[in-house]
Amino acid sequence: MSKRKRDEETGQETTGHSWDGIEELNTPLPRWWLWTLYLTIIWGIGYTIAYPAWPMISGATAGVMGWSTRANVATDIEAHEGQNAELVAALLEADIDALAETSDLARYAVARGGSVFRAQCSQCHGSGAAGAKGYPNLLDDDWLWGGNMEAITHTVRHGIRNTTDDDARYSEMPVFGEILEAEEIDSVVEYVISLSSTEYDAALVETGGIVFEDNCSACHGEAGLGDYDLGAPNLADAIWLYGGSREALHETITYSRYGVMPAWGQRLSEADVRSVSAYVHALGGGE
Repeated sequence: MSKRKRDEETGQETTGHSWDGIEELNTPLPRWWLWTLYLTIIWGIGYTIAYPAWPMISGATAGVMGWSTRANVATDIEAHEGQNAELVAALLEADIDALAETSDLARYAVARGGSVFRAQCSQCHGSGAAGAKGYPNLLDDDWLWGGNMEAITHTVRHGIRNTTDDDARYSEMPVFGEILEAEEIDSVVEYVISLSSTEYDAALVETGGIVFEDNCSACHGEAGLGDYDLGAPNLADAIWLYGGSREALHETITYSRYGVMPAWGQRLSEADVRSVSAYVHALGGGE
């Protein structure tokens, strides 16, 4: 017989716990709740036996059913690649410069390239490819090293100024802060501004023109129109990768810039390289 007290009002046995004279009733849990709990425990044990569940040192228990989300994804990818095998083969064999002339193949390449761009390139160039400070806008016509299909594909495949691909695009602007005096830098900044703006100091421009001719024209040209083969930007079109203010230009000339792009040919398949190049070309910029 239980030695626990019973509540006088309800006749229910108490737990023996008391707070400030209030006795806790030992009310049993509802049967439906207990059976639900037991069923969830049984279901949980069954799940851990049937499916991957328990983490191990180098993976997780596989489960007797051998089910795997990764295997399912791999199967879906394999099926997708099988459906597009003919298009991929045609893309790899196509003349990259004539790709835009092959409508069905071009549409496939651009659609595939858009997916590659959003996954691999948008982090730097933006989801709409408009770029940002230090990352080129791919929608305009200001293309270093050329903007036709062949040039774009080479740039994507080999990258820019990286140390992993011997065929990477490469150009390096001197650190003119170690070559020119501060007054010379101020004057050449004013001269560069005068190439694309009507607001400048004429006296400084005259001096800056001489400094520019002696130090900058070899790459940027006598008129500052640049040389895409050398990777030297056009300074007269008011399109600036790092900003066109006096402060930004002063920093660029004094310390130089050295942007790096990965060699995507080492990370992507050749079909993806060609596709993303077609997508970028189709955005409207380039040549």
